[in-house]
Amino acid sequence: MAIGVAPTGLEPASAATTPEGGEAQAVGSIWKLIFDVFVQNRLAVLGVAIVVFMALFSFVGPFFYHTNQVNTNLNQVTLPPSLKHPLGTDDVGYDVLGRLMKGGQSSLEVGLAAALLASLLGTAWGAVAGYVGGWLDGLMMRVVDSILAIPPLLLILLLASIFVPTIPVVILVIAFISWLGCARLVRGDTLSLRVRDYVQAARASGSRSGRIVLRHIVPNVIGTIVVQTTFSVADSILLLAYLSYLGLGPPPPASNWGDMLSNGLNYLYDGYWWLIYPAGIAIVITVVAFNFIGDALRDSLEVRLQQR
Repeated sequence: MAIGVAPTGLEPASAATTPEGGEAQAVGSIWKLIFDVFVQNRLAVLGVAIVVFMALFSFVGPFFYHTNQVNTNLNQVTLPPSLKHPLGTDDVGYDVLGRLMKGGQSSLEVGLAAALLASLLGTAWGAVAGYVGGWLDGLMMRVVDSILAIPPLLLILLLASIFVPTIPVVILVIAFISWLGCARLVRGDTLSLRVRDYVQAARASGSRSGRIVLRHIVPNVIGTIVVQTTFSVADSILLLAYLSYLGLGPPPPASNWGDMLSNGLNYLYDGYWWLIYPAGIAIVITVVAFNFIGDALRDSLEVRLQQR
């Protein structure tokens, strides 16, 4: 004779909550795995530490190390490093350490703002082109190909010479160059995503195209967008340095690392190393740090794709 077991009331509740709870647990485990893979990359952790240090150095440092970065002082031109001026002074009397902080603010602001703007434009352009397809896709991508056919440095020099090189204008100019790669990458991912079952189901249920792109396409290319944005920050900092080196950066009293490096190279053979190396080292280690982070994010987000 079978022995009956009285229901405890826990089974139905457990069964009812299992799908949602299991899905939430699965999502949490995937992100934990992504974080673990990222942290295992020591170069990426070093890159994050460098970026955080540079941000604190540039934006918090001036509150503790006060210098005059507006008025020149010709009585203390090209002074060597000392206790009063740890990194010396430049050719117009600015304290180099304070100038490095001020220049870091402009470089990081331009790099981050230009990269974010380029990613937004590139994502919208590539997602629409890939999802709609047909003649519109062909037209939109021919626009991208036409701009890419122009050498980037030539195009950015042309734009910078046409417009007054203020910080907002430089951000727009650099973003105009940088969005093209993001658009092509997002468009390629969208072409494969638009034939997935969940996208077809959303289309069959009557969802509008804009809702499908925002709800189903963009969230599934977020990995590509994040990685591309990280690399774009490094590229934007370098492009700003190029412009400043060629005399097309924001005019004084605005400053950035590229402008400092350009001015310092005029004294390359005079032994004033403190006018060259601090800005050059800041550019190199910041760009390399963002590239380390981008490489690690790409490897980490591949784990998420493998789990899908």
